[in-house]
Amino acid sequence: MRKALPWLALAALTAGPLTLAALNPWLAYRGFAYITGGFAGILALCLLLAQPLLAAGYLPGLRGPTGRRWHRRAGIALLVLTLLHIAGLYITSPPDTVDALLLRAPTGFSVWGVIALWGIVATALLVALRRRLAPRRWRWAHNALAALVVLATVLHAVQIEGAMELISKWVLCLATLAATAAALVDLRLLRR
Repeated sequence: MRKALPWLALAALTAGPLTLAALNPWLAYRGFAYITGGFAGILALCLLLAQPLLAAGYLPGLRGPTGRRWHRRAGIALLVLTLLHIAGLYITSPPDTVDALLLRAPTGFSVWGVIALWGIVATALLVALRRRLAPRRWRWAHNALAALVVLATVLHAVQIEGAMELISKWVLCLATLAATAAALVDLRLLRR
């Protein structure tokens, strides 16, 4: 039972917000592209909780190289979900999406979303260049980008009034911040 607790906590922290968002009656007034884009964003936020747990080996059965392999796969899924999130929003409203991407939108959450987007793109490029950089520099840059992406995504998510239920969204966001901080301290300071 002790080994199952981290998995049960992860399942509860991610399934709760997803279920409550899926049951939101507000979705009845939205189109398929908007709903798909919105849920891609929610799933990406859920993956941001799993990413540090996989990297640091906090999930039983996925420690060491196996955890890092799933961390890389989750990173690819995170990039795909982010692009799907933007595509869904673009199909729904091209002018609003273009304004957000060009930082012309009057909403604060769009600025944090764009920062998170470019952080994810920069992380993908960094992963592609991994063999060309010194391991120590690569890890420092990867961790810095991960912290930026998580912080920007949380600031993006908490400012949006959308399908996500308020309390479950805050719990997921705080858990993601805590997991990221714990993994960064553990991997950078304790396990050097």
